Amino acid sequence: MSGIHSPAVAPRRESARDWKWTPAEKAVARRAFHLALSRELEGTVREAKERAARITETSGLWELEAWLGEQRRRIDRDFDYRYSVLPHVFASLLCDGRLTEDDLLRLAPDKLDAIRHIARS
Repeated sequence: MSGIHSPAVAPRRESARDWKWTPAEKAVARRAFHLALSRELEGTVREAKERAARITETSGLWELEAWLGEQRRRIDRDFDYRYSVLPHVFASLLCDGRLTEDDLLRLAPDKLDAIRHIARS
């Protein structure tokens, strides 16, 4: 042997992208995701109706259209149901108050802990 020792390798922390989701966890995730999305869409509809009711001039229509486009792009960006990014989506939704930890309780404890950690970061 050459006397050169390989450095100790720190154990690799599993990335959220590498998580394996059980069928039960997928069901919990899908339910929580759709609950948060439903809440978000209901709020957007409510606000759109309020904005529409205040329109008094034609220019208000185009302002409403622009606002709706912004909301759609934000919702499309914030609500991404790919399992590789779902932990980050859930963390963001928790931080914004659009999802509660109770909505995620049936996930495996390690996944829920990781989502909490991401939310605090």
